[in-house]
Amino acid sequence: MNSGHPPENPVLATKPIGLTRGIACKDCMLHPLCLPLSLSDHGVDQLEAIIHRGRPLQKGDYLFQQGDSFDSIYAIRSGSLKAYSITSTGQEQIVGFFFPTEIVGLAAVNCYTHPVSAVALETTAVCEIPFARMEQLFEELPALRQRVMSVMGKELRDYQEMMLILSKKTADERVATFLMNLALRFARRGFSANAFRLTMSRNEIGNYLGMAVETVSRVFTRFQKQDRIRVHGKEVEILDPNALWALAGTVPIAMREQDCIPPNCTHQ
Repeated sequence: MNSGHPPENPVLATKPIGLTRGIACKDCMLHPLCLPLSLSDHGVDQLEAIIHRGRPLQKGDYLFQQGDSFDSIYAIRSGSLKAYSITSTGQEQIVGFFFPTEIVGLAAVNCYTHPVSAVALETTAVCEIPFARMEQLFEELPALRQRVMSVMGKELRDYQEMMLILSKKTADERVATFLMNLALRFARRGFSANAFRLTMSRNEIGNYLGMAVETVSRVFTRFQKQDRIRVHGKEVEILDPNALWALAGTVPIAMREQDCIPPNCTHQ
């Protein structure tokens, strides 16, 4: 884990949810959503034996940087991270945001070095899992291998979905897809899908979605006038999820995997 200069704006002020540095996997309230899913108690103990939990990252600390050697993957326990790469022209390109229970670092499995940098956007706790040692457990714990492969497959589908957003969708469709994807991810973790605190800047949203910051602001304003969302400071409330689903034009991956639909949303 490296230290660096803090980014200008945190993505999401997710609250730590009762996790402590020393809590075991089987006692963690995120256990049903994380890598130990479907493992027996013995399997969880085996995984627990290789996990390292260091000090929490502070805002602006690097979990790893683009070009660092690949040794471990990381499960987020609390907080959030931004992943970005530096383009050939020296520009920062945000490629994703990661929240509790999500796995960071899998993009480097076949690269031997990390193709992106991951930066803490707030105080963030992670479980470090040495990948070589985890691979040794795969034969004995096929459920763990299946879980890791599932997460890797989801990352690939996320990338494909983002390419579709950037190449085919209008500005309104991009922002609608972004908001509803976040809503589903929050719902999966027990937070409200219809009201959440979104502290990323319009510039960061634009960077991620391939839009100018002025366009992002215009879309947010238009959605408010159409009573699709309500924005008060950093708080965003989804007023018309059906309209946003219709704009998104597809059911996001998170929904397909979890069969999770925000309250009052009947879009199929």
